[in-house]
Amino acid sequence: MGKLLLLFIVVPAIELILLIKLGGLIGILPTIAVIVVTGALGATLARWQGLGVLRTVQNELARGGLPAGSLVDGVFLLVAAALLMTPGFLTDIVGFSFLIPGLRSVLKRAAWKRLERSVKEGRSGAFVQFGGSGASRFGRTDTKSDGNIEM
Repeated sequence: MGKLLLLFIVVPAIELILLIKLGGLIGILPTIAVIVVTGALGATLARWQGLGVLRTVQNELARGGLPAGSLVDGVFLLVAAALLMTPGFLTDIVGFSFLIPGLRSVLKRAAWKRLERSVKEGRSGAFVQFGGSGASRFGRTDTKSDGNIEM
């Protein structure tokens, strides 16, 4: 609940304060121009990098590999695009940081470690359903009477 409070109340409040401060410094029209330009630039960069990730995923699949790392890059780019199209400077900074490949690699490693720790501690899991044939979780088959499993 605290994370949702942060996401939906605190972040927009900070963004609003920053927009008001910048508008007071440079004026309303330049502030709006900055918002539009960063949104357009961010969306263009995210699209360009996203197409590159898509090509990488396709190449990895064609070679018979699993594109897990590239898919995580794709998720980061999707989040970056959403943040960059959201009006505000704090979200732009975070969004642009997700577009920097070196920083994205660091963030990706941290996310993987956090996910692994969460799964080991039993706080996270996965739900996989195969037709009506049961469910599988991390290599084990545990099936409820309805064919579903919750972790």
